[in-house]
Amino acid sequence: MGMQTLRAQDPEKARVVTERAQDWIAEYGGEFPGDTSTGVLGTSEEEQARFEEFANEAACPALDPATGLCDVYEWRPMTCRVFGPPVRMGDGEALGCCELCFAGAKEDEIAACEMQVPHDLEERLVEEVGDTGETVVAFALLLDA
Repeated sequence: MGMQTLRAQDPEKARVVTERAQDWIAEYGGEFPGDTSTGVLGTSEEEQARFEEFANEAACPALDPATGLCDVYEWRPMTCRVFGPPVRMGDGEALGCCELCFAGAKEDEIAACEMQVPHDLEERLVEEVGDTGETVVAFALLLDA
């Protein structure tokens, strides 16, 4: 939905974002632990384990390399909405966050910044578009035709 809107509002920016996504997939897609024709992440334990380390150092294709800003910020996926701030992981006990965002911070300082994940928003969005499986931003940008 976001790329459709971007194409209507700013076709040139949409073209550039699409090109970056295609380049990203050309470079990293061969190692994607899932179906590269659909962009859907595999569900096996092995594929899920491989995904933990998949392309972690690669810049997101939605980021403008000149400005560092997200070209699809208004329509960014849930993972982008919750990345960085401290959130409860798994069983709710462990508080995880981006180490780079909180370098040198004490545990109580990190805890004071805890974010509640908007699961209701994610559920509404999944209901709206249908559960198409997990993927990465590059595939999502190209599949949003």
